[in-house]
Amino acid sequence: MTVKTRFGSYTVEFRTLAEAFAALPRDRFVITDENVGRLYQQNLEGEPTIVLTPGEKSKSLPVAEHCLETLAKRGATRQTTIIAFGGGVIGDLAGLVAALYMRGVPYVQIPTTLLAQVDSSIGGKVAVDLAAGKNLAGAFYPPKEVLIPLDALRTLDKRQFRNGMAEVWKYAFIADKDLLGTLKAKVPNCSNNVNNLKGIVQRCIEIKKGAVEADEFETSGARAVLNFGHTVGHAIESATGYSGIFHGEAISIGMVAESYLGEELGVTEAGTAALVAECLQLQGLPIELPTSIHRSELMSLMSRDKKRASKGLAFSLLTRIGECKLMDGVAQSNVEKVLNKL
Repeated sequence: MTVKTRFGSYTVEFRTLAEAFAALPRDRFVITDENVGRLYQQNLEGEPTIVLTPGEKSKSLPVAEHCLETLAKRGATRQTTIIAFGGGVIGDLAGLVAALYMRGVPYVQIPTTLLAQVDSSIGGKVAVDLAAGKNLAGAFYPPKEVLIPLDALRTLDKRQFRNGMAEVWKYAFIADKDLLGTLKAKVPNCSNNVNNLKGIVQRCIEIKKGAVEADEFETSGARAVLNFGHTVGHAIESATGYSGIFHGEAISIGMVAESYLGEELGVTEAGTAALVAECLQLQGLPIELPTSIHRSELMSLMSRDKKRASKGLAFSLLTRIGECKLMDGVAQSNVEKVLNKL
């Protein structure tokens, strides 16, 4: 599969981990985390590697600076390819490091989590978090290629698998009713079995590719629909200090909240929110706000969301299952009303 960008095209291909590493350019530098490094020691043996602490807290400017300094000290050049080997945090961070080092060097995504394979590794959005909010320092910088190792999914525990499935459900909700039917039928037996997942992963990538090619720099709103659940979800992550809740879990809660918001505004077909909640519960994902989070804090964090273009708040809202659109200028009172119900 080829993704077209203004910087040039790149391919997304299914490879085993062994095949992925065999296909890489010789002049390369791997950025990964301790968990991935421990699981895949055999793949990393002899590789020049930066190994980071796992988790969202590594997605920061100080860690990006550490990576840049390490590359410079160890002699990386403009011909060196950065390899983002890990989940979404590593992909976002390594991509930004590649964009900054010597004003831009190539990078390759080898995503090892379901969430990264269906979502964050595709599209060229790279970033780190600031204290003020998630992904507020970043760039649009597409990879040289994306190599999808489905065999890596076998190492995911149940929680990490559910974390990725939140984004899979998102694609069904916003763009594909048939995918929703497939997921509802498969959920009782759906696990990190490679044979069960290839078609699902491929369909999610196709949807992401279409949105990215239609609106690479998020100027028309076509790509912003991919952020269904993310305005509330990112605020939840920030409010918890990126600790105790995974990205997909926060997005799950966000999708339920934003479905009810759409119904409150008369944008979303009645009954949609209940269906969204039912599906996510079936997957074992959370659908209610943690009691430790204050609604006022969420409102403050959402006011910094990148999608905003006017007064009020911006959300990607379902019109019905399989369709979604960006709405800007949503009154805070409507959002507060919905959050108080969760």
